[in-house]
Amino acid sequence: MRRLIAPVMAAALLTPTLASAQEGGDTEIMQNALAAGYKALFTCSATFTAGKSLNEIEFNELDGIYVDYRKPMRSTSEPSINDRNRTVAVRYERGEPPRIAVWRDGLGCSLLPIGADPSAEDWLPRFGGPVPRQANDVSTAIGSDVQLVDPTFYNVRLEAPVNFAFDGNTYGRGNRTSAVVIVKDGQVMAERYGRGMDAETPQRTWSVAKSLTATIIGAALEQGMMDLDYPALVENWTAGGDPRRNITLRDTLQMASGLDSGVTGSRTDRTYFGGARVVDTALTNPLEVTPGERFKYSNYDTLAAMRGLRETMKDDQRYWRFPYEALLHKIGALNTTLETDWGGDFVSSSQVWMTARDMARLGQLYIQDGYWAGERILPQGFVDFVRRPGAAQPDRTDPGSFGYGASFWLLDRFPGIPSDTYAGIGNRGQYLVIVPSLDIVIVRRGFDVAGQEGFDIVAFTRDVLSSIDMATSDMLAAQTAASDLERQRD
Repeated sequence: MRRLIAPVMAAALLTPTLASAQEGGDTEIMQNALAAGYKALFTCSATFTAGKSLNEIEFNELDGIYVDYRKPMRSTSEPSINDRNRTVAVRYERGEPPRIAVWRDGLGCSLLPIGADPSAEDWLPRFGGPVPRQANDVSTAIGSDVQLVDPTFYNVRLEAPVNFAFDGNTYGRGNRTSAVVIVKDGQVMAERYGRGMDAETPQRTWSVAKSLTATIIGAALEQGMMDLDYPALVENWTAGGDPRRNITLRDTLQMASGLDSGVTGSRTDRTYFGGARVVDTALTNPLEVTPGERFKYSNYDTLAAMRGLRETMKDDQRYWRFPYEALLHKIGALNTTLETDWGGDFVSSSQVWMTARDMARLGQLYIQDGYWAGERILPQGFVDFVRRPGAAQPDRTDPGSFGYGASFWLLDRFPGIPSDTYAGIGNRGQYLVIVPSLDIVIVRRGFDVAGQEGFDIVAFTRDVLSSIDMATSDMLAAQTAASDLERQRD
């Protein structure tokens, strides 16, 4: 069963013609400019946020990219890395300025727009203060107030599915697993990393960032900053009789804004790789249908939700600090960076760098119903909101299809997997699976190759849950035997 490929890999399977129609990149020079932006941005983030070598970047971040960028990528120059200024430049056309990505503490890497002179980096926003990092993330306690148990029984039973996840074949051809972290009752029971990765190495989340964005919005709701159903989410949609003023925060989180987002809303290349600002792309399209009536997976919906938070705050330094201070650092996710466009908007539909452990902590927050160390971070009822099917749903005629909640996919129709299971899912094999009824979080990260079969998260989840069930039985049997022996001695 490979149904998961549909929601997360559709973007990677587009033909060049379709991708061009989506974003207007219908000339060779534009395709080369986007490919150069892709190379500059990923090299920048992987170098200065993840600490990777050029060889690792070439193998992981740049190999296996969108099919329609492979030829244009060959027309670009090798990245020029400036360690002092923390910039990366990639040339793509004689006489044109290079594509430039610039790193800043707390804000990660931002792409300058196509045609921008290198001096334009002086206009980029700056984060007011250092961001702490966790340099020795080794504790097996991922959750708060965890009662630790001997993980040996779980280590033994989980060894097989974890090893199979890294063989590139068992769970689908063409996958490259970079990390697996399995958590039960707030404790890491299995963990493994691929080449060039460890517990402190962040990796791009791709669309798992949407689930993080929803969580950040949840923290804002708990603090009374926003309302799920108040209309006029962003200023761009409030002029005169603009019908977009009826789009609510709920609509954007459930992928039901009704906005035109092209052939597929998951290809927003000008925003991601062209250096276009969120305000110039995500907020400018007209309505196609009435808000709330149609499900359409769209990066722009997520970007609009986060833009709504920025406009609500009316304080950029507070906006940039909020994800860290209100959420990430409270749950111990200290190795996560949200990147912005050059105008300062978080590109949090995809452009977040996060370790596998930090992703597990995010899932554990939902297992703990939005509480952490005695503090309510997410409002009461928010966990149910994100895992409850929205009114508008993707096509579910296939029994093996996924539903959609609020920025989380629903794995509610698969034998061997509890119906309350839901997940954050991202391109190239990023998975955050949450099983509330069993207090289990499963994280699988990857550098899967675009156009290949991909990773079968359903089969992997089923195997992990079966192994945990057997491990629990083993542990209980051992405890019973030990108690019997103790009674005999007495």
